[in-house]
Amino acid sequence: MIAKTGIERAEYRNIWVIAELKSGEIHPVTHELIGAARGLADARNSEVWTVLIGAGASAGSGSLFAYGADTVIVVDDPRLNGFQDELEAKVLVRLIKKYKPEVVLCGATTRGRALIPRVAVAANCGLTADCTGLSIDPETGDLLQTRPAFGGNILATIRCPNHRPQMATVRPRVMKALEPDASRRGRIIRESILDMDTGKGKKIIEIFKSRETALNLSDAQIIVAGGRGMKGPEGFKLLKELASKVGGAVGASRAAVDAGWIPYAHQVGQTGQTVQAKLYIACGISGQIQHLVGMQSCETIVAIDKDPDTTMMQMADIAIIGDILEIIPEIISELDKL
Repeated sequence: MIAKTGIERAEYRNIWVIAELKSGEIHPVTHELIGAARGLADARNSEVWTVLIGAGASAGSGSLFAYGADTVIVVDDPRLNGFQDELEAKVLVRLIKKYKPEVVLCGATTRGRALIPRVAVAANCGLTADCTGLSIDPETGDLLQTRPAFGGNILATIRCPNHRPQMATVRPRVMKALEPDASRRGRIIRESILDMDTGKGKKIIEIFKSRETALNLSDAQIIVAGGRGMKGPEGFKLLKELASKVGGAVGASRAAVDAGWIPYAHQVGQTGQTVQAKLYIACGISGQIQHLVGMQSCETIVAIDKDPDTTMMQMADIAIIGDILEIIPEIISELDKL
C-alpha cells in the first residue's frame, strides 16, 4: 500500500468510513464520521464510501446515504456474528487493495481500536489515533490529522505524504453528524467473504451482556462538570444537586478524579469520555487541553471560576467570575423558586 510517486498516489481516491454495527444497530459514530468524510471528499472532489461489515449488515445499508454516503460496500455473512476482528481485518485489507481509497476513517471505540490497527499493519499504512480534527492540505492533498500529543500538552498535526491510504480514528462525539436527508440515494456494492479471508482464528461461542449500566455522559444534553476548584467531595455534592435540578449529568476533570473526589466514570477528556451536550457548565475547571478535547464540541459552554484568565473562562460562551461555592447555591436557590 505504499504510494510514493504522484502517479501512484493518483490511483487512490475517495474517503472511506468503516461503519460500526453494535447489536445490529449502526453506532452513532458512523454518522459522525460520514459527516466529517463529506467535507474531506468535497475538498478532494471525490466520494464518501462507507464499508458495512457484519451479520445482517444489509438491513442498515440504505440509511447511510441520508447522512452523506455516496457508495456503501456491504459484506453480510453469518460468520461475522459478534465481533470477528481478525476476519473483518482480512476482508478490509482485501477491499482496500481492490478499490484503493485515499483515506480510511474509523471510530476510536473499543471495537475500532481492536480492528483498525490490524488493518493498518497489514496494509502497510500509518495510523493516527484519537484525532480531534481532520482537514485537507489544499496544496498537497494530504490529510491533516490533528490530535493531542505529549500527554495532551500540545496539539500535533500529522500527515502521511508517502503512504496510501491515510488512516485515522476519531473518538465518538468529536465530529458532528449531518442532518439526515431522506431523499439522498447512492450505490450499494455487495462483497463476500472469500476462502483467503478465513483461516484458523478465534471462535465466538457465546456472547454475554453485562447487566450493569455504566454512566454514559455522551448521551447527556446538560452536563455540570467540576474540577480542582470544587475543593473536595463536598463541592461535587453541590454539582449533583444542581444537575438534578436541570435534568443533567455530572462530569469531572481528571484532576478531580485523580484526587478521589468523584469516580472515573464521570471523567470528561482525553482519557475519559467525549461529550457533545447542548449545555456544558464548567465549574472550577481551568481548561487544560486534555479536558477541552472531551467537551469542545458542546453547543453552549458556561464557565464559573474566580480567575477570569483561565482557558475555560476565555473560551466560554458565558463566563461567571466569582466563588463557585457561593454561586452554585444561589443558582440552586433560584431554580427552587421556579
